[in-house]
Amino acid sequence: MPEVNNEPSNTIRRTKLALLALAAVVAAVAGIYGIGRLRSNPADAACRGAVQTAARIAPLAHGEVAALAVARTPFHVPPLGFKDAQGHDRTLADWKGRTVLLNLWATWCVPCRREMPALDALQAKLGGPKFQVVAVNIDTRDPEKPLAFLKQVGVTHLPYFSDESAQIFEDLKTAGKAFGMPTTLIVDPKGCEIGNMAGPAEWASDDGVKLVSAAISGS
Repeated sequence: MPEVNNEPSNTIRRTKLALLALAAVVAAVAGIYGIGRLRSNPADAACRGAVQTAARIAPLAHGEVAALAVARTPFHVPPLGFKDAQGHDRTLADWKGRTVLLNLWATWCVPCRREMPALDALQAKLGGPKFQVVAVNIDTRDPEKPLAFLKQVGVTHLPYFSDESAQIFEDLKTAGKAFGMPTTLIVDPKGCEIGNMAGPAEWASDDGVKLVSAAISGS
């Protein structure tokens, strides 16, 4: 009688056993950690609405605000810290419940200097219970220089905030949200990114006002 070669059937049997063992491991991990944790990060649920808002305002990112990169994935902005004009500690969470345009600027940054009057005008037009421009100065030397500059150019509607360590820029850079100066983020009332921009914009232009207004109404 010829010898029967059972190698193919043995290989299939071993493959099935390996797949069953893998399925058991996956089930055990899912039971311990929750299957949702394997598929998403903690920002997903909280920031899904911000991504939806970003998609709705994307067609408005043109003209004077064409450089805005709308959020494609959920990102909860870290608890950025800085100080107010009286030296009190503040964080972005202080504006929870409002849409925020967070802007980092410095007097050594020429585009930043040109942009400040537009940010001041945007705050004058849209600032209130639903919206705030939070412009944070990151000059690291003379603390009087930025104050003198703002007075010189007639900025009157923006509260003064500063971070003389420039750590706020480093934190955003680490998160992949700061690539140069000025840096701007539009943040929804839950602290989630709607969009970000590297470089200046005419925020008080018709394009800027329409885009920011849509972000406020969509949040």
